[in-house]
Amino acid sequence: MSVDVPSIAALSEYGKQQLLSLSDSAQLDSNILICHVINKDLSYLLTWPEKKLSLSEYEKFIELLNRRIKGEPIAYIVGTKEFWSLPLLVSPATLIPRPDTETLVELVLELYQSQQALHCLDLGTGTGAIALALASENPSWHFDAVDFSSEAVSLAKLNSQQLNLTNVQVFQSDWYSNVAEDKKYDLIVSNPPYIDEQDEHLAQGDVRFEPKSALVADEQGLKDIKIIIENAKQHLKTNGALFIEHGFAQGELVCDILTGFGYQNAQTVTDLNGQDRISWAIYSNY
Repeated sequence: MSVDVPSIAALSEYGKQQLLSLSDSAQLDSNILICHVINKDLSYLLTWPEKKLSLSEYEKFIELLNRRIKGEPIAYIVGTKEFWSLPLLVSPATLIPRPDTETLVELVLELYQSQQALHCLDLGTGTGAIALALASENPSWHFDAVDFSSEAVSLAKLNSQQLNLTNVQVFQSDWYSNVAEDKKYDLIVSNPPYIDEQDEHLAQGDVRFEPKSALVADEQGLKDIKIIIENAKQHLKTNGALFIEHGFAQGELVCDILTGFGYQNAQTVTDLNGQDRISWAIYSNY
């Protein structure tokens, strides 16, 4: 029996209706899945709404739509996610880069954009999002980007190669374990695990599918943050800066930890939604 494949416009609407109760971006989700299946960009859907998919493309769309209906993140389904206008490959081995993390990139650029040849360390790099975004804006800066997960390291390396960012070196390290003891940096940045293992949000939305090792930390989500702050002192140049992403209710706590370990001028910056998101401080090393 032949199947009457609907037009792109009709299929887009069908996908949207299926996802309305599950996603706050149902229309976009549906369109992204269509684009992925037919290997076209979003503008093609607007230009050719009356065109029809082949039967195999239609069947693939339905398969992917069903995965999205079950809650799987769009980024994992299509294997890519844009961050800082960079197309990044993603996989279930890494967190999905989020717009809130661009707050960290913006802050570093605001403070240091005019400086040349800075040496930077990105701890827990995942897809490489933070390091690659900053490296794309500052060709003279050099980045070491590390992650405990060998799968994440492979993915970040591939992203740096595809973006042709030769000023980023990616390697495996459990925080500072494989960073040379005498290596000093002007800047250290990190988006570490910071969610308490009892947090109810772990059972909601995209995070259900993301690696718990990249999300959850002991001590009410602060254990890895404390490790990063304490050990950064050994690897920061005099007046070097440490930038850490954290949960919306952790700003004051992280600033207290920074101050407790001898950092100066600890302060917190809010994200796109006005929530505390990035805390940073200077280490004078005197």
